Amino acid sequence: MGCAVRPAKPEDARAVGELARKFAAYLRQLGDRADFQFDAKAYLRDGFGPNPAFSGLVAETHEQLVGYLLYHPGYDTDRAVRILHIVDLYVDEPFRRQRIARALMEDVARIGREIGAQELFWSVYELNGVARAFYERLGAKYTKDLKFMHWRA
Repeated sequence: MGCAVRPAKPEDARAVGELARKFAAYLRQLGDRADFQFDAKAYLRDGFGPNPAFSGLVAETHEQLVGYLLYHPGYDTDRAVRILHIVDLYVDEPFRRQRIARALMEDVARIGREIGAQELFWSVYELNGVARAFYERLGAKYTKDLKFMHWRA
């Protein structure tokens, strides 16, 4: 099945919102108790305009959006290098195992190289074995000496 990856657009909001809803449901089935709030409204509010919080890619097959990847640039002061931080990657279940997630990752890697990023960085829910196995097949390595923390602004 052919798949085209392209930059996300505001017109993709409904489809990305629906995929994000499916992603949240999938993670909840695995035990993730996060308060998932990303939807079409948040996609439009935070992904576009004069100061977007993220950029995105979408995967289409036969004019149907079947996956998305959201990212933003970052910087690692320890090594003094640019990085690209992946925020979300999801491919609708019926379209998995068709190299769509790989195509999204390859395209974001190309974007990273274009902006001078030396690596991609992301988190993965520990119980998401499907995603972890996929990333391992790509050759991704775990960061064992860091723990993610958060604090409300």
